[in-house]
Amino acid sequence: MTPVLIDVPALMEKRSQGAPLRLLDVRWELGRTDGHAQYLAGHIPGAVYVDLDGELSAPPGPGGRHPLPAPEDFAAAARRWGINDGDLVVAYDASGGSAAARAWWLLRHAGFGNVRLLDGGLRAWQDAGGRLAGGDELPEPGSAGLSWGHMPVADLARAGQLGQEGVLLDARAPERYRGETEPVDPQAGHIPGAVNVPAAGNLDERGRYLSPPQLRARFEAAGVDGVRPTAAYCGSGVFAAGEVAALALAGFEAALYPGSWSEWSTVPGQPVATGDGER
Repeated sequence: MTPVLIDVPALMEKRSQGAPLRLLDVRWELGRTDGHAQYLAGHIPGAVYVDLDGELSAPPGPGGRHPLPAPEDFAAAARRWGINDGDLVVAYDASGGSAAARAWWLLRHAGFGNVRLLDGGLRAWQDAGGRLAGGDELPEPGSAGLSWGHMPVADLARAGQLGQEGVLLDARAPERYRGETEPVDPQAGHIPGAVNVPAAGNLDERGRYLSPPQLRARFEAAGVDGVRPTAAYCGSGVFAAGEVAALALAGFEAALYPGSWSEWSTVPGQPVATGDGER
């Protein structure tokens, strides 16, 4: 399978060799709007800021809080970031990797395979003594040739089927899965049949992904076997992208349900499960 991660020493070596490289800073956290300000205050030198809400998503609507962007809009964004064919693209964030994984997933969905997640993100860079730069990076427009539809996607109907016939992973925190709390969406609970495997549990205490054998054991315990179809969802399709990346590290292919709970919970008549039961 195509590599998913790059670590800081390998990234530093690529930089020292002058390899064609494009860094994407996807600074985003749920409930915060200061990602660009954080980027301006300090980012890996050469990194371009990527706006998850405005560039990695379409406007909120019937498809959820973070629907996939239109293919032509994403291609225009990738050109703004300065991506060219032959580049190595490395995405990172400062909040556990799921925001960066959204960029990783979309680039692969658009047919750009030479993209990696920086394992450990900005923290790993700083822990290794990497310096930060301030201000904005404005690269020359890129010309990478992109297409669309290269990663598996589940829609609302397919997610419901997988909850009964395959493996549907809910990447949210356990209390949201159980329906004990719901800070964002109109209903609490989960898609019937979904298994809770929180995306946060795919990382160690330093914010780096667990080893492939550890991840494989984690997903196998949830019923993932590489035979039955698998998909992942979360609140709005962001943390689920990190789940899909972790599944890829473990050797499993999984679809992303972009609408996730933010779509499912707003569609009248959709069944909702709470705890271990359904209503």
